[in-house]
Amino acid sequence: MKYLSIIITSLAITGLGHAEESVDIEKYRSEVVKKWESEIQKLEEKDKTEVHPDDSILFVGSSSIRIWNSIAADLAPYHPIQRGFGGSKFSDVAIYADRLITPHQFRAVVLFVGNDIAGNETDKTPEEVAALFSFVHRKIRAHNPEAAVFYIGVTPTASRAKVWDKAKAANSLIREICLKTDNTWFIGTESIFLDGEGNSKTGLFKSDKLHLNEEGYKLWAAAIKSHLDTVFNGAN
Repeated sequence: MKYLSIIITSLAITGLGHAEESVDIEKYRSEVVKKWESEIQKLEEKDKTEVHPDDSILFVGSSSIRIWNSIAADLAPYHPIQRGFGGSKFSDVAIYADRLITPHQFRAVVLFVGNDIAGNETDKTPEEVAALFSFVHRKIRAHNPEAAVFYIGVTPTASRAKVWDKAKAANSLIREICLKTDNTWFIGTESIFLDGEGNSKTGLFKSDKLHLNEEGYKLWAAAIKSHLDTVFNGAN
């Protein structure tokens, strides 16, 4: 709790603008391009062949977006554009933001990026994650100033329980940004995926205790649709 309060106080003192300006995505570029360029090119091939209505919902993020095979059925009548890739981090999404976002017309973007804090030596701080979110948010706004932006909080999972406090701190920072930013919404999932004792409900995840199973996706989709319905008064 002390760690979280320090982070939130820091954001309040420095201001959102400072957080946005402090991120230096160029330090990530070489490694990101080496790892992901071929995957991004595959998504760009989809851009050439897929046809989507202008009121689509663009989903951008990591593997939970990419492997959501039932996304169209789960989100109906909303029309999703699925642009997730691998185990991507916010730094990866930031580097490729223009190529992921600008080919599309949409009325909303939903972001889920869950790998920046995973218990590795290269983990980012909660502040860095929040700054990268702000960077990607600006890219969305530059392309479509009227679009709603939704951020799905990082899911509490058994496989990453040891770093949940830091991931939760990042969620809290991004929630604060969403609250202060017009037409921007935070979708929390703790109440869905944690039990009464604060442990991850493993029955909603695959055997890796990280990715959602079919039942987990149904609950995820319900939370997302609830927010979309609130903002858009239903899919009309």
